[in-house]
Amino acid sequence: METHRKAPIGRPRGFDTDEALESAVRVFWEQGYEGAGLTDLTTAMGITRTSLYAAFGNKEELFRRALERYTEGPAAYAARALREPTARQVAAAFLNGSVRATTRPGCPTGCLGVQGALAVGEPGRGALIAWRNRGTLSLRDRFRRAVEEGDLPADTDPGSLARYVMTVANGIAVQAAGGATRDELRHVADLVLRSWPPA
Repeated sequence: METHRKAPIGRPRGFDTDEALESAVRVFWEQGYEGAGLTDLTTAMGITRTSLYAAFGNKEELFRRALERYTEGPAAYAARALREPTARQVAAAFLNGSVRATTRPGCPTGCLGVQGALAVGEPGRGALIAWRNRGTLSLRDRFRRAVEEGDLPADTDPGSLARYVMTVANGIAVQAAGGATRDELRHVADLVLRSWPPA
């Protein structure tokens, strides 16, 4: 009995999408959403515009994917910090993680989520607002739990405390992009922890 092999539908991709996405992360991290042109992206990713659209949809979707990858990679300290046993340790891990991530040797300085937001219009703005809000809400929920457990004073406003920590972390990113050293930024994080609300 003769069998017929089905021809593959479409051509297989001639590039590694993970590597291409890593390259896109770096471009967005260095140049922000608006500053990263399609030519910058395709050149760094080693692909054509047609391949970019076929694999990632469009620039906005590529940016969303890059932001997700950044969250799982350099910014993974944020999720780890939430698992610390006390609110103060959460803040310490979050801020020190921000210092390390924004001053990593061999990487762009600053934070992709912050740098990308400094000069961005639609459609990139929506993705960045949602990304920052998720981070603040996660901190708020963790600090709310700390209040319930007696780890923070009963009159603590978890939302304001979360916004305070996030604002300092964002400031650390901006300072890092402006040339502040890791040691200088660690001192900033230490100042926040010195004024931390007692349990």
